[in-house]
Amino acid sequence: MTGTEPAAQYIDTTRPHPARVYDWFLGGKDNYPVDERLGRQIAALDGGAPRAARANRAFMHRATRALAEDGIRQFLDIGTGIPTEPNLHQIAQSVAPDARVVYVDNDPMVLAHAGALLRGTPEGVTEYVQADARDPRAILEEAAHVLDFGRPVALSLIALLHFVADEDGAHEVVSTLVDALAPGSCLVLTTMTADFEPENVEKGIAAYAAGGVTLVARTRDEVAAFFKGLDLLEPGVAPVDAWRNEQAPEDGGPVSLYGAVGRKP
Repeated sequence: MTGTEPAAQYIDTTRPHPARVYDWFLGGKDNYPVDERLGRQIAALDGGAPRAARANRAFMHRATRALAEDGIRQFLDIGTGIPTEPNLHQIAQSVAPDARVVYVDNDPMVLAHAGALLRGTPEGVTEYVQADARDPRAILEEAAHVLDFGRPVALSLIALLHFVADEDGAHEVVSTLVDALAPGSCLVLTTMTADFEPENVEKGIAAYAAGGVTLVARTRDEVAAFFKGLDLLEPGVAPVDAWRNEQAPEDGGPVSLYGAVGRKP
């Protein structure tokens, strides 16, 4: 494991954390009353929030499997969140047992559960880096101990960028990471939008803000801008529950998350 010392003592249980609220939406147990309170507030304002979390997770599964089946053997997942099985490495290594996976997060709760992230195949490698997504150069330096950046890498930014505003460097983070990738690498990204249910999304943004968490909604064109210079895989930027999904989406209305995969020429 790379990064800081075990940090359970640094877990702040007085303020909600996005990873723990997401865990609550998914029915997990690794959250605190402050996270559950915010989760319930958001669910009361937008009943589709837990459904969106499930749809986002399912998108990650489909995108990871598609890229592993297409030959990618290295995965860098930033903003990993609290382990919820199957994790990204389990999907990738079920297709390619020799896949190498690096997880990155800055939440001490994730670090406390990193052991669950590291149970991979004997043929493959799984590693965890404790780092902030806003410091991409440090992430690349640490990940290079496990990944060969001279070969294709799938870079996953799943439900991360809606916590980073453009003025706080969202595009610089993405471009720094993508610039370090070899041709044939892919960017896998999901982020929130207000294109479908603007009133509910705005209420959710306000609830997160009251809890001290920044949340940003982007239009389809704004999401597409993260893929400048990349070749979007079909079907392009789409709602996460519609991206290469052969199953009928859950009932209950639209999912306010876009997802897409782009390949570096």
